[in-house]
Amino acid sequence: MTKTPGKIEILRGDITQTAADAIVNAAKSSLMGGGGVDGAIHQAGGPAILEACIQIVNQTGPCPAGEAVITTAGNLPAKYVIHTVGPVWSGGHKGEPEKLANCYCNALLLAAKNHCRTIAFPNISTGVYGYPKPEAAQIALATIKQTLPLVPDIEKVVMVCFYQENFELLKQL
Repeated sequence: MTKTPGKIEILRGDITQTAADAIVNAAKSSLMGGGGVDGAIHQAGGPAILEACIQIVNQTGPCPAGEAVITTAGNLPAKYVIHTVGPVWSGGHKGEPEKLANCYCNALLLAAKNHCRTIAFPNISTGVYGYPKPEAAQIALATIKQTLPLVPDIEKVVMVCFYQENFELLKQL
């Protein structure tokens, strides 16, 4: 029996309040927290997330754009936080689309490897990293749809949009 690919939901809300096996963090390469989603996840999740991030960076160094690592979720309503580093927008000619797609793909692969059935994503790179929201939304959904057949145990992917603009863009797509 083959499983059908997981379902994609689009919600407007706060990812730190989202119940899922894994919550994805739009992290900085240092993994040490920051502003936006990254700061909110570290604050809501508590010190266990930062401690785990420090261990990872001490072992492997900073996380490159497009890659993903996994930690405890601390106090969040999830089992894990998957930290992925989105690209900073530089006009689209420095590999930004590929790096952004890799964020979504690598997070899904890491979630499946850790037996997650549900995963929640923010809008990666669309805040201070300046990625144009329409292009980022297209890449996010296309990559998730392309990757889901590779991770048949993922039952649900939730795109959690903090801002109405991102929510509307994803709903249109």
